[in-house]
Amino acid sequence: MQTVYKGRVFTVEVDQMTFPNGTTHEVAVVRHRPSVVLIPMLDADRIMLIRQYRPAIAKTMWELPAGMTDPGESPLEAAARECEEEIGLVPGKLERLGGFFPTPGFCDEELIFYRVSELREPSGTRRSPDEDEDIQPTVVTVAEARSMVARGDIIDLKTAFGLTLL
Repeated sequence: MQTVYKGRVFTVEVDQMTFPNGTTHEVAVVRHRPSVVLIPMLDADRIMLIRQYRPAIAKTMWELPAGMTDPGESPLEAAARECEEEIGLVPGKLERLGGFFPTPGFCDEELIFYRVSELREPSGTRRSPDEDEDIQPTVVTVAEARSMVARGDIIDLKTAFGLTLL
């Protein structure tokens, strides 16, 4: 594979690949470290969503907290870190709900979903969001979040899907 672009978030590689049926095609692949998607449960009926501006679509949207694993970091460690960075709380319990590939036609990113609970304030200095993030955490009921999907207020696929895992 030849790297044609390398950025902070992803890399693009291009190569000729032979498919299982014997045909050869040029393939471009976006390489992306695994990401974690959190479902922060305050209790059985309430979760935390975030509002965040997304420059790729020039919109502020409702989302479940999420983020990439850092190099050498396990998904479990990333889930705990992202929870504190994005909603300001530390999870006492992290339950892996599954890993899924949202765009396998061109990208190898895996989204690993975690239900996080037993949330508490961090001891010591709180980790902050990345400097390019403007995040507003908000508490909503699970029923309200599902209604937000039905109304079209939640347009983020990982969030809409994550709500089905509850």
